Amino acid sequence: MIELVDLSVGYRRRKLLDGVTATLAAGELTALIGRNGTGKSTLLRTVCGLERPLDGAVRLDGCDLAAMTPARLARTVAFVATERVRVANLRCEDVVALGRAPYTNWFGRMQDEDRHMVARALEAVGMGAFARRPMNRISDGECQRVMIARALAQDTPVIVLDEPTSFLDLPGRRELVSLLRRLAHEERKCILFSTHELDLVLSFADRAMLIDPPQLCTLSADELAHSERLERLFGIPTA
Repeated sequence: MIELVDLSVGYRRRKLLDGVTATLAAGELTALIGRNGTGKSTLLRTVCGLERPLDGAVRLDGCDLAAMTPARLARTVAFVATERVRVANLRCEDVVALGRAPYTNWFGRMQDEDRHMVARALEAVGMGAFARRPMNRISDGECQRVMIARALAQDTPVIVLDEPTSFLDLPGRRELVSLLRRLAHEERKCILFSTHELDLVLSFADRAMLIDPPQLCTLSADELAHSERLERLFGIPTA
């Protein structure tokens, strides 16, 4: 799970979130929403240990992030960034195999168990038939599935994704978030993703984290649909 304990994030001269406390459980898909510039990416990077909090703490799977070694952190949280991997001749299975780096031997050699995890991860996201396809010859939606497979191959209890539906068409966005929901429920992962797509949040997320600077509110999808904060922050009438 993810625990935020009196957490403040931002920059030296600008605090984006202040005194945030929240708990995200295993087996749930949580969406992070908020207006541009309110700290979505900063919060996600802080949760992954890529940014230092201004104050407070992050706990991942019961362990204080600040006390984690890089090796333990790599086995606890996987991060999927917005950028696409488009290296010519780099096969899908090669990208997914990068997720096994925390477990390979000193020479970085894949063992049978590692190869099994790569194949299983590709199958889980519906990309098993694309294992040997070069990354520069697949669509954006397929590329994002491969990056999620890499996170699955990393075999962490927590997966964090920064706007994974960017650059996808509407059917692709819905398919991808539906996949994340299935993985959270079936694999018992704690999955957190940021998005601007409120319809996807209301349709697929178990709960939402809404940034209302400098606060962070955690709501169920139904509570979000009826929250006055939607109209105040986004100009969207409540149901």
